[in-house]
Amino acid sequence: QVQLVESGGGLVQAGGSLRLSCAFSGRTFSTYAMAWFRQAPGKGRESVAAISRGGGSTDYADSVKGRFTISRDNTKNTVYLQMNSLKPEDTAAYTCAATSSVYYAGFSPNLYAYWGQGTQVTVSS
Repeated sequence: QVQLVESGGGLVQAGGSLRLSCAFSGRTFSTYAMAWFRQAPGKGRESVAAISRGGGSTDYADSVKGRFTISRDNTKNTVYLQMNSLKPEDTAAYTCAATSSVYYAGFSPNLYAYWGQGTQVTVSS
């Protein structure tokens, strides 16, 4: 059974940086496409970034493009989200997701079969 455990969240001032990690276990990590989603209080789930199995294809929500970078280390079974120039509107619970059904799932949440519990990111102004 696939397990996803996020870490790296916390409280940061606007303009600061955080790096989130999502540790994958239970299956062969390199056969899973990955993504990060977020959900702020009172709002719906929002796509943040996605990455293909091999890491060669990535995509970002317009709201984070140029500030966030998704990457993966298939030797460490981990996907990362480097977040720079953080804004108060980035405050949310960030969750990673995984799927083996396609090489690259993009921002289609229905394609992701496995989800982590989330890590909270709070950006103060």
